[in-house]
Amino acid sequence: MDWLRLISNKRLGQEDRHPQRHDDRSEFKRDSDRLVYSAAFRRLQNKTQVFPLPGSIFVHNRLTHSLEVSSLGKSLGDDVARELTKRHPELRGTLFEEIGTIVQTAGLAHPPFGHSGEKAIQTFFTEGNGRSLQGSVSPRLWSDITHFEGNANAFRLLTHSFRGRRPGGFVMTYSTLASIVKYPFSSLCASRHGKFGFFRDEQEYFRRVADDLGMICLDPSADTLRYVRHPLVYLTEAADDICYEIMDIEDAHKLKLLSFDETVDLLLGYFDDAARARIFQRIKPGLPMRVDHAPLMLGDEKMGYNAGYSFHGRMLALGQIEGVMATVDDELGIARG
Repeated sequence: MDWLRLISNKRLGQEDRHPQRHDDRSEFKRDSDRLVYSAAFRRLQNKTQVFPLPGSIFVHNRLTHSLEVSSLGKSLGDDVARELTKRHPELRGTLFEEIGTIVQTAGLAHPPFGHSGEKAIQTFFTEGNGRSLQGSVSPRLWSDITHFEGNANAFRLLTHSFRGRRPGGFVMTYSTLASIVKYPFSSLCASRHGKFGFFRDEQEYFRRVADDLGMICLDPSADTLRYVRHPLVYLTEAADDICYEIMDIEDAHKLKLLSFDETVDLLLGYFDDAARARIFQRIKPGLPMRVDHAPLMLGDEKMGYNAGYSFHGRMLALGQIEGVMATVDDELGIARG
């Protein structure tokens, strides 16, 4: 696969207008803005991430998690672009330098359903009243709904021409759409983990995007369509993994499932003894311990202070460095899928 072809600002549903675009604002920035101001994105605030929404204790939900993944994805993409343009000077001054914005937008496009929501929908059709529909639909559609997958639904939300909406749905750029599809194959190719990337109704949209970007097709068959991943998917997934591994620990502490000492041990487990000593040296003098000190820093807030100013930042930085170096070092393998 070719980087210059993989990064395209052509828009789904407006391909004929592509040569006419001369906007000072980046097309990839327009993608990000469309998601941020959409009702679908706002609705993520009422979806749980891991822990149920407990009211006055503000743990992460799908919206805050998506914002954090997006922020880290932007940094990862910018760093990778900087390193790879050193290796490939011909990429300078091209759309490739905007991959940070593409990954930022892909981080916003989180599926609206968590694993429990997926399971509930699947169970309705496999064990509930939905079983009566099996004889009325095609085997492919039955496979889609009995393996209902949040990632495929995210692609549907962005591309489907719902009633009253223009062709192409959100009319996103090809590279942004390709960057959110972690599993670029149909539901009939899903293994035991049940993951796939697009429903039957949106399959031709994905095929159009993938072929135009030069993504490698492993199986062109209608029922078992399969491609290799777009390279930027790896950055989006890295940002997601880095964020939830840290935030889940922080939320568990807020809900008193982990003590302060247990939380510190888990977060500092990523560092060697010398790094741990430096972190403690940095944060201990700055921890406000008096009740009358503003802002109040006791109990949960002490953990929040640590997470925000030291553990959190250092963990994200560590994950970011590793993610960037892995991408740069395995550039050829990633580009081949």
